[in-house]
Amino acid sequence: MERYIVIAGGVMSGVGKGVAAASTGKILQEYGYSATAIKIDPYINFDAGTLRPTEHGEVWVTEDGGEIDQDLGNYERFLGVELPKKNNITTGQIYKAVIDKERRGEYLGKTVQFIPHIPDEIKSRVKMSGEGYDFVLVEIGGTIGDYENIPFLFAMKSLEREVGPGRVAYVLITYLPVPDHISEMKTKPTQQAIKMLSEHGIFPDFILCRGKNALDNVRKKKIETYANIPSENVISAPDVDTLYAIPLNFEKERLGEKILKRFSLEKKREPDWGEWRSLVDRIETPQNTVKVGMVGKYVDIGDYSLADSYISVNQALQHAGAHLSVGVDITWVDSKRFETDPGGIQVLKEFDGIVVPGGFGGSGVEGKVRAIQFCRENGIPFLGLCYGLQCAIVEYARNVCGMEGASSAEIDPQSEYKVIDILPTQRELIERKNYGATMRLGAYAAVLKPDTSVHRLYEETGRLKLDSEKIRLWKSEPDMAFRLGILDNGAEVVLERHRHRYEVSPRYLGAMEERGLVFSGVHTRLDKTDLVEFIELPRHTFFVATQAHPEFKSRLESPAPLFLGFVRACAGR
Repeated sequence: MERYIVIAGGVMSGVGKGVAAASTGKILQEYGYSATAIKIDPYINFDAGTLRPTEHGEVWVTEDGGEIDQDLGNYERFLGVELPKKNNITTGQIYKAVIDKERRGEYLGKTVQFIPHIPDEIKSRVKMSGEGYDFVLVEIGGTIGDYENIPFLFAMKSLEREVGPGRVAYVLITYLPVPDHISEMKTKPTQQAIKMLSEHGIFPDFILCRGKNALDNVRKKKIETYANIPSENVISAPDVDTLYAIPLNFEKERLGEKILKRFSLEKKREPDWGEWRSLVDRIETPQNTVKVGMVGKYVDIGDYSLADSYISVNQALQHAGAHLSVGVDITWVDSKRFETDPGGIQVLKEFDGIVVPGGFGGSGVEGKVRAIQFCRENGIPFLGLCYGLQCAIVEYARNVCGMEGASSAEIDPQSEYKVIDILPTQRELIERKNYGATMRLGAYAAVLKPDTSVHRLYEETGRLKLDSEKIRLWKSEPDMAFRLGILDNGAEVVLERHRHRYEVSPRYLGAMEERGLVFSGVHTRLDKTDLVEFIELPRHTFFVATQAHPEFKSRLESPAPLFLGFVRACAGR
């Protein structure tokens, strides 16, 4: 029997609803209950694929090919589960589904109206996504004062009426500022948030109080009086050095026990936070620290300069560092500076390793290529992700294989050596304006070459065994079998997630192999076309790149193999 925990934010967004939901789910797992999480986004976009990263954050890719809100990344990292794209619900999806049903005559001639049809569609999707779990955490994006959240709050109240109040609890996350001129934590924004929530007939069972500092008893009592809930259910949520300390902080106030009490449940087991706490301690007090340069492009937003959103890359580096007791100090390096100031490339000597992450478009690409060349020629550990692999291929073709002017067809369609290109079958689809079918989204299989660095890292971390079990399931599912491609019996296979359209051109593989580049993993499509998934230079300290996004499958308790190898190589310097 599913129980629902609805999480909403008051007054301002960006206060940590996603990590609070993920942490709550992790706590409930430690008490022996299964948990999943759903993110509701009130925007009219169908999914996050076309949203600006600097406004909305990273686009998270699910195993089944969804382009999703970044909060699902936090859910997966904390809960250790793979969530499908149906666990992200947008206003656009809801209205499109209702209109499509109306056009198909599924409402049997009834007048289709906001109530009941929109809330009914929301409830249906929430119940479907949470089916089979003990707890379903439903995070409502934005704030409770947003007009666009009205349908979702109404739907959650309606869900409570359907399943009974004993199966629905509400959590309000609110921010308590400390203005510099008075140096006192103010509760008025929280009071206003409680008032706005009550206007929807919803009264919070728990209030998580975000702030720079821990909540004191004076403030707790004040909120208790205003919200009419016990002060013990007003939970302090101060800033922390690492996200992974949040569930430990919540448990200091016995949040797990209080939630179970709210649902009249007992513990199924005693929580064991030993390993989790040990990893958090290593993040907070590492034995040593490495300095990693993230070579990407900066985007100006008003008076602020923000890096492209690569939250998952940052987290994957932190996961690897925790297992090695190595702190990872990440510095963003604007690749465009190397295009205007070639001598500035020497700054890369300051770093123990360089990551070139994914991206789209031609901005800063030549700077990335120069950075990769510098790493290759100077023995600096290098990890390339998606676009980072494509830049590495371009660099190697130009500077090692003598293909002058080699480039990507995305950047220079007139290049004589388009080492990165749209494949012929993809081009045919584009000509028919079937753009969606040309992008690889979600998990695809790669066969690994034995006795390579990539193979050894996946074997060390146990990822070969785990993915072999999933492969057997996918072979029996027609909708997923195409992701496996052609596999020989007994092949060493891994599954990583993708989000890209351009591929390494197969026509140049032989020339690059002759000059020492190792293609350590390949996906063979059903049409027998080989797509490069992993490359490496065996005599380099660490020079590895992948067409995939392994950061999406990195977890605190199970770091991504390539990141583990990269941070280890950085520490070795």
